[in-house]
Amino acid sequence: QVQLLESGGGLVQAGGSLRLSCAASGRTFSSYVMGWFRQAPGKEREFVAAASWSSGNTYYADSVKGRFTISRDNANEMVYLQMNSLNPGDTAVYYCATRPGTNIARQRHEYPYWGQGTQVTVSS
Repeated sequence: QVQLLESGGGLVQAGGSLRLSCAASGRTFSSYVMGWFRQAPGKEREFVAAASWSSGNTYYADSVKGRFTISRDNANEMVYLQMNSLNPGDTAVYYCATRPGTNIARQRHEYPYWGQGTQVTVSS
């Protein structure tokens, strides 16, 4: 089975930075899309960023564009979400997800595999 494990969450002051990591195992498809979502208390799960390295495309939600960057470390088989200029509105549980294929996906129903989430709390 495909398993995703997020790490790197924690408590940070407004204006600070965090880098989230997502480790994947059990994935048999070579072409894939990675996505990052977040869910704040009382709110729906929200798209944050996605990348298809097969097609060379990345996409970011307007709320994080210019502040967040999705990247990959091939040697360590890790996917990262670098988060800069954090504000309290970024407080949420962050999830990584993956799906086979090459097309960018922004909707949660398009991702069959999900991690357990990691908490990010931004204090003011």
